[in-house]
Amino acid sequence: MKKGFSMKGFRLFAVLALMLALAACGAANDQEGQEGEEDAKAGGDVLRVVMGLGETEWEVMRSEIFPAFEEEHGVKIDAVQAEAEDVVDRLDAQVRAGRVEYDLITQDVNALYGLVDRDLVEDLSEYRDIIPDEVFEAMVEVGTFDDRLLFLPYRPNVEITFYNEARFKEAGLEVPKTWDELLEVAKTFHEQDGVGRVAIKANLEGDQVLHIFDFIRSAGGDPYVLNDEGSVKAFEFLQELAPYLAPDSRTANWNTMNTYLANESVYLGKNWPFGINVIVEQGGKEEIKAYSGWSGPAGMSHALGGEVIGIPKGAPNKELAIEFAKYLMSKEVQEKLVRHLAWPPVRSDAYGEVEEWKKPYFEAISEALENADPRGNVPYWPEVERAILDAYQDIVIDGQDVKSTLDRYAEQIEQARQAAE
Repeated sequence: MKKGFSMKGFRLFAVLALMLALAACGAANDQEGQEGEEDAKAGGDVLRVVMGLGETEWEVMRSEIFPAFEEEHGVKIDAVQAEAEDVVDRLDAQVRAGRVEYDLITQDVNALYGLVDRDLVEDLSEYRDIIPDEVFEAMVEVGTFDDRLLFLPYRPNVEITFYNEARFKEAGLEVPKTWDELLEVAKTFHEQDGVGRVAIKANLEGDQVLHIFDFIRSAGGDPYVLNDEGSVKAFEFLQELAPYLAPDSRTANWNTMNTYLANESVYLGKNWPFGINVIVEQGGKEEIKAYSGWSGPAGMSHALGGEVIGIPKGAPNKELAIEFAKYLMSKEVQEKLVRHLAWPPVRSDAYGEVEEWKKPYFEAISEALENADPRGNVPYWPEVERAILDAYQDIVIDGQDVKSTLDRYAEQIEQARQAAE
């Protein structure tokens, strides 16, 4: 029969257990102390940021942009991915629950209305003076609603026109600067190759709308009216141009347009400036050049794209978020974004880091930005978008009468506008 613990053995066991417990506590305290020291080094603060970026863009942010701010302010940046359409719903849920997690968001300039309509962002009017004088005014205007500065400028974007210089030289053509010249170039390539080589985004999806905006506004029209004289001129021209367009126009978007230019199924097409890196630098297609584009009867027009900065209502670290916004607008950061991502800078003095071979492309970007206007943020935007795309289908693809068709869709837009009031 085994003997139980003696009192002496029990005391010894208790002492050993206590020693082990103390040792464990000591190790835990050491670990907590190290974490505490790290938190102290980080100021005990975490800045939670929401951005919608691609993989390469995130790499640049985390390696080239975030570290300097983290070091200077003793903070850790916790950055999460969210597309523009998701940001509004996420933030709305947090604000309603009174548990706002985000300190700063970046949002597409053409997707701001939901944030404003639901009153989800702080009024930043008192911080207007932190915006550098060198910032493009259009990026300030797009963030201003009813004379209140609700968003700070951060990243402008605008489409430029890419073209295959070698193919243009072979055909003895200059890049088109007017609608008449655009039509002539399209006809010439179509006759020469037996297929169209000029492309627009005609995929009947959202990114086509910006191309149609440009045509309407460059004719002096208002896309939100749609049946005015300028809109009629624009659709009449598109109807005339359509037979000579590249077949790839039907599937061209922000991504595939680069592919079509690179594989030479398209010789001329508009797209965002990241094509500089994708087509030329990574793809080695040095013959693909760019310029600002063509003008219509009323001049040149480009739809302004890009992103602005918002501070959610109830943000845990509002003042730190303001400091980060200042940092993102700084010349140093903007130059890095130019150098590493070929992003157009938000300020006019940040082109110094542009590599020599990229300078002509950035000259095209700069000229396009000078002629860029925001698409506009209205609560009935889905109805406007649908009306414009349906009008393109009916007029350009199906050949219906321009004026009567636009009258029909203009009435739909007007009804949507009145319903939103």
